[in-house]
Amino acid sequence: MQCFLCKLRTHQWCFILFNVLLFHALLFGADFVEEYLLQPTPAVYTDASVVSVREKARKLDLSNARENISHMYPLSNTDFCTNADIFLLTIVFSLPENITIRETVRKTWANQTLIQGFPVQTLFFVGLGQSSPVQEALKRESDSNGDLVQVPSVPESSLHASKKRTLLALQWIITFCPLARFVLLTDDTVFVNLPAIGRYLLGLHRNPEDHYLGRVIQNDSPNRNPNTPTYLSPAFYPDKFLPDYCDGTAYILSQDVVRKVYVASELVLAPVPVDVFVGLCAKKAGVTPTHSARFSGERHIRYNTCCYRYIFSSAGMGSSELERVWEDLREKGKRCSILQTYYGLVTCKALTYLDKLSFPNLQGLTG
Repeated sequence: MQCFLCKLRTHQWCFILFNVLLFHALLFGADFVEEYLLQPTPAVYTDASVVSVREKARKLDLSNARENISHMYPLSNTDFCTNADIFLLTIVFSLPENITIRETVRKTWANQTLIQGFPVQTLFFVGLGQSSPVQEALKRESDSNGDLVQVPSVPESSLHASKKRTLLALQWIITFCPLARFVLLTDDTVFVNLPAIGRYLLGLHRNPEDHYLGRVIQNDSPNRNPNTPTYLSPAFYPDKFLPDYCDGTAYILSQDVVRKVYVASELVLAPVPVDVFVGLCAKKAGVTPTHSARFSGERHIRYNTCCYRYIFSSAGMGSSELERVWEDLREKGKRCSILQTYYGLVTCKALTYLDKLSFPNLQGLTG
């Protein structure tokens, strides 16, 4: 009888352990697969058009056109990168009227100029103000902070406008900040963990070129609905899937890829969202995206201190939440141990997934 009870307890513990392992496998398994199996393989460039794009990008020099290009931007701040060998330049796209959220970003995650001794800078890109008071406020904001660039007027179609803003940002970088080693593109509703991203980039051991890093979207089907703005007919785009691309919420390009995407943009005419557009340009240049599950993509990650010290980004952050999160991270300034990080990730990922199920009792839980 005693032997039977021992066996029963053993089976019970095995069952519990199995369920714990299954829970963690379901929680992290996809991330591990993505992180370590969905990495780019070394490319051999045999396509003449790819070689041409890469060569044009290598030779691209807009320094002689600086003055003419500066006139394209109503607020240009062309001296932002003067004499600065910037390691990581963050471009934050923002609506002209979002003055409060920009100020919050400045006071929180963007309030850093060095990562392990390497210079980092943050620059805001906005469109034209829709009224004189807004435009005047933008001018005062630019004069006060020196970190705002205004792109010229673009058509109101969100599809075209977002692509145009991105290309104007890339043109500005190539012209006025050509020494920035890496460029992060995001928007003002995203929490960005610059120290974690900086440590990751400093730890890269492969060739410093061809870096296109973010949360990679794979096997995304082209839009075949002819009644939508992003329709891709089979005749225009016959492939079953779009090329792999990084979710546009937050992604990183090395300086050479900034140039390659800019050059290749002339060859990409497809009416697609801007993140797909960048992916198509990267493919034309022979650049393959690298996946990191530490980017949240378009998801908002529920807050936990050790989780937020590890992840690269979290989307959908309002001004008040961003201030609250940043203050808590500052108060709990110590680094998290491996075990604390692991359980922090378990907590925030579990709560994030449960948020999708809209359990009201979970809304107040944080770590």
